[in-house]
Amino acid sequence: MALDIGKEFMEKTKYKHLSPSDQEQGLPHPPVELELETAVSIIDLPDPRKYKADIALTQAIVQRVSVRRYAATPVSLSELSYLLWCTQGVKSVEPHLVTLRTVPSAGARHAFETYLLVNNVAGLAPGLYKFLAVDHQLAKLAFPENISTVITDACLRQRFVKTSAVTFIWTAAAYRMTYRYGQRGYRYLHLDAGHVCQNLYLAAETTDCGVCAIAAFDDDQLNQALGLDGEAQFAVYVAALGKKP
Repeated sequence: MALDIGKEFMEKTKYKHLSPSDQEQGLPHPPVELELETAVSIIDLPDPRKYKADIALTQAIVQRVSVRRYAATPVSLSELSYLLWCTQGVKSVEPHLVTLRTVPSAGARHAFETYLLVNNVAGLAPGLYKFLAVDHQLAKLAFPENISTVITDACLRQRFVKTSAVTFIWTAAAYRMTYRYGQRGYRYLHLDAGHVCQNLYLAAETTDCGVCAIAAFDDDQLNQALGLDGEAQFAVYVAALGKKP
């Protein structure tokens, strides 16, 4: 049996195969952010616009490389706040239920939810958190103490996930994108992930941090670790970050 799944995906998501989207049919807009069901605590993050980013953009572009080894120095809460704002910061919520953010997204759909595996951030207990982008807050989630090991295993046991200061996990709330674009929206989710992660790479240079993007993970295992169903919401991209050694 030919395994041309990728080619079939590209073919079946061409415009000629698409049905009218839910937006075209006048159905209600999905929310700009998924509702938080439960949280151990909610943490207000420092104002990211007060962070002093003293590095030229050209310099950040030139010196950006993937970094897999990190120093023991913790990332500060101000630095983490700034990095979250650079990757998914909400500039405004528009009346027609879209957000304008610090990264581009197809149709301003911004389908990503950001989870953080915190290992070494000053002022934060290790564990799993979710970024509440609209209010610029963190929610600490109730997960087992071994969640760092579980997520590292899901990322094919790449050790630097566990030794990072924090690992970003971007998940897609798929309907937020397919509402407007139908099945073609799945293409845009992966394009949007590139925009987000590149911003993390460049912003990290201002905090003396290094990043390594990760696409090699067991989808089912990682979704299960995060408590996601793998269909309506699923992991798309991962990036480990820590202070440069």
